[in-house]
Amino acid sequence: MDVLDELKRLVTKLDKERIEYALCGGLAMAVYALPRATLDVDIMIESSSLNRSKRAVHELGFTISALPMEFHGGKVHIHRVSKVEPDTGETLVLDLLIVTPEIEQAWESRTKVGWEGGILSVVSPEGLILLKSLRRSGQDQDDIEYLRSIIDED
Repeated sequence: MDVLDELKRLVTKLDKERIEYALCGGLAMAVYALPRATLDVDIMIESSSLNRSKRAVHELGFTISALPMEFHGGKVHIHRVSKVEPDTGETLVLDLLIVTPEIEQAWESRTKVGWEGGILSVVSPEGLILLKSLRRSGQDQDDIEYLRSIIDED
């Protein structure tokens, strides 16, 4: 399963359904020229579009839903849906990250970039720093340093 092909299908579907989103996570890092091997897609959405988003991605094969997850004292809410490729058994995870007051600044920072002949909404480097500062894993620390370096270039 090609993650970028799946992302293109997801973005096309969300745009068609007029659902606002912002790419975040590993694929967003790739937009900012730091490629990462990632086996999931992380998309930020508003809570008011959660049900519409789930219906839209269900039509694309994301039919396996996990229970909603909360992290960092409720600052981060994730609704995970997965897709299994019938021929290969490969799984692709889609995390729908809900905009909460604590991460709203990351949502508001989203920007549009040209991608694959269309437009992709992605969280800004500053917004990604905010999101990654909540987790503070080793990889997140490296990403934060990189993001700060590209912000400083501007």
